[in-house]
Amino acid sequence: MSFDIDDFHAQAVKTPSHESVDEMRELLVETLTDTGHPPHVDDNGCVIVSRGAGSVVDGDTPTSPHIVLNTHIDTVAPHIPYERDGDTVRGRGACDAKGPLAALLAAFLRTEPDEGTLTLAITPDEETTQLGAAALADRLSADGYIVGEPTDLDVCLAARGQCEAEITVSGAGGHAASVSADDNPVFGLKHVLAGLASYDDAVGPTSHDLLGDPKLSPTVVDGGDTPNRVPDQCRLTIDRRSVPPETSEDFASSLSTHLAEQTPAEQTVSVELIDPTTPFPDPFVTDSDAALVDAVQTASGGDVRAFGAATEASHFAPTAPTVVFGPGVLADDEGAVAHAEREYVRLPDVRAAADAVTAALDTVY
Repeated sequence: MSFDIDDFHAQAVKTPSHESVDEMRELLVETLTDTGHPPHVDDNGCVIVSRGAGSVVDGDTPTSPHIVLNTHIDTVAPHIPYERDGDTVRGRGACDAKGPLAALLAAFLRTEPDEGTLTLAITPDEETTQLGAAALADRLSADGYIVGEPTDLDVCLAARGQCEAEITVSGAGGHAASVSADDNPVFGLKHVLAGLASYDDAVGPTSHDLLGDPKLSPTVVDGGDTPNRVPDQCRLTIDRRSVPPETSEDFASSLSTHLAEQTPAEQTVSVELIDPTTPFPDPFVTDSDAALVDAVQTASGGDVRAFGAATEASHFAPTAPTVVFGPGVLADDEGAVAHAEREYVRLPDVRAAADAVTAALDTVY
C-alpha cells in the first residue's frame, strides 16, 4: 500500500488522542503494517519499528549509523475537530504533533538504508509524563535523533528544561482573631514571592547565549478552608524553565535553601518537585557543528535556533546529537497556535518537512 501524507494527516487529526491514545496508536500501527513495516508496541506504549540492519524491535544491536525519528501521538485537551480550508488544516494536533508525525512517517517509509539502522520511535505521553521517551533513551543507542515538533521548518538544536514544584509554607494555624501575622503562613507567602523574584539574580544560572534567561513563574496558590480560621499551611505551585547547567534536582535543592534564608523563624518552607517519579526534561544544547544539524539545515534551508518550548528531545540529547524539526508553529503574529483553539498547520509545510528529513537521511545512508 502506498502512503498518502495528506490522507494520513487528516485521519490523525480526526482521531482524538487527548484522553486516550489507543485509537491513534491503532491508526499508526495499521498504517505501518499496511506499508510492510509492522511495528512493535513496547511496555510503555511506544510504537517502534526499524529499517536496515540490527532492528531495535528484534532486540539486536543497531548498526551504525543509527538515526532515530521521534515524535508523539498524544495531544492536550480538548479535542478540536478536523477542518480543512484549501492547504490549511485546523484541529487538535494539526501541528503538535500530527503534522510532524506525518512528515517523519513519510521520510521513514521513503528511506532504505544501504547500511546502518533507521528507527521510528513514537511516544504516547509527551504532553504528560514523558516516561516513554525516558525509557527509549536508555535502550535505543542512537547516533542521532530528529524529534518532530512545530518549528516552522527551522532547525532547533536547543531547548530550555521544564519542571514544576510545590512550595509549602508552614506556620501556626488557629482562630483568625488570635494568630499573629508572623505565625500566619498566608502572610509568609510574601517572603516566598520575594524569594522567587530574587532567586535567579542570587543563585540561578546566568543567561544562556542561545536559550536566554531562565524563567520562574508562580502558577497556583492553595490554602485555608474557612474565612475565620488561619490555616497551618499554604501551598504555592511554580513552573521552572531552566537553562544549562541547571537540572530539576539542582533547582529544587538550591531554591529550598534560598527560600529558607528569606523566611522568618516562626515559619518553615519546603520545596518538593511535583511527581518526581516521572522524568522532567532538562535543558539541552546540541553542538551546531554536528553533522546531523548541518544535514537537516542544508536540506530544509531553515534557520538554526533554539526551540521555544520544553520537549522530550531533552531525554535523547545527552547521548547523541539531537535536532528538533517539523512543520507548523508554536505561535504566530495573532497569538498561540499549538495547544490553542486555533491550532493549524499548512499542508505544503508538512510535505516540505517530509522532503527535508528524507534528503537529510539520504546524506547519512
